[in-house]
Amino acid sequence: MTKRKKYWLIGLLTAVVIICIGIGGAGYYFYNMAVARGKKGFVNTSLTIKKNDPNRTQKLWYKHAKKYTWHEMSATGHLKLVASYVPAAKKTTKTIVIAHGFGGSSANMGAYAGLFHELGYNVLLPDDRGNGRSQGNYIGYGWPDRLDYLKWIKQVIHKNGQQSEITVFGTSMGGATTMMVSGEKTPKQVKAFIEDCGYTSVYDEIVYQAKSMYNIPQYPLVPVVSAINYLKNGYTFKQASALNQVKKNHKPMLFIHGTKDTFVPTSMVYKLYKADKGPKQLLLVKGAEHAKSYAHSPKLYTKTVKKFLDKYMK
Repeated sequence: MTKRKKYWLIGLLTAVVIICIGIGGAGYYFYNMAVARGKKGFVNTSLTIKKNDPNRTQKLWYKHAKKYTWHEMSATGHLKLVASYVPAAKKTTKTIVIAHGFGGSSANMGAYAGLFHELGYNVLLPDDRGNGRSQGNYIGYGWPDRLDYLKWIKQVIHKNGQQSEITVFGTSMGGATTMMVSGEKTPKQVKAFIEDCGYTSVYDEIVYQAKSMYNIPQYPLVPVVSAINYLKNGYTFKQASALNQVKKNHKPMLFIHGTKDTFVPTSMVYKLYKADKGPKQLLLVKGAEHAKSYAHSPKLYTKTVKKFLDKYMK
């Protein structure tokens, strides 16, 4: 090999190493932004309820309601999980398990807790692993959490009895969590699911967010972040697929999505609705932005949810 070729090869290898280090560094940076717990996973105890909030009544009720603290161990990782439970005003065996969104906690779900309380249900609001009061150093986007919710469901049955009737509900990441739960073998007491603005898969959502928020293309960064997540947490973003899970669901599912959703694009709900194998219903809330369907059209939202629950929670 001539000196010139040798120097050229060394230069090429050096450039490749530098590029790899750069991509790896960028991957870890975005992993810490999108997945690692950080400040986004801690509970906000100073949530402001505005006077003109369409869901003000429900949020105020939840803020002042007597909450019972439940505990559970995560299905993997041996983490201590925490949930808030509020029984219905009139004793019932019907319970709604509520899954919160990304970077949130049970404290952010007061509007929905109030809605279901008004409809006569017990409500259980877990803090997902890596969020709120629960342990964990990463956000699971619903995938490891789906197995945790199966344990919460079993605890509801244990405490409220074998006659329990349960619906799982969630918004945004919680909507995806709900769909991911639906693809597992659930107890007979689980009667239905309601998902609001959930994504098709973690991979699809992160690809979309990388492009819309940072104008970053899919390759090579998103696969690198997914690989880092696999090494750290044991699953890839493509594996964490709500779309694949609803293909295995045979229980009733209500899909809700705002037509002006630019965070989880409305186009995703059509794919999810089409793929679902159980009895299903789709509510598109005209003009609603991400996770704002209830606030945007509270009467329509309440009417649709009530009618759906009355049909399947008998």
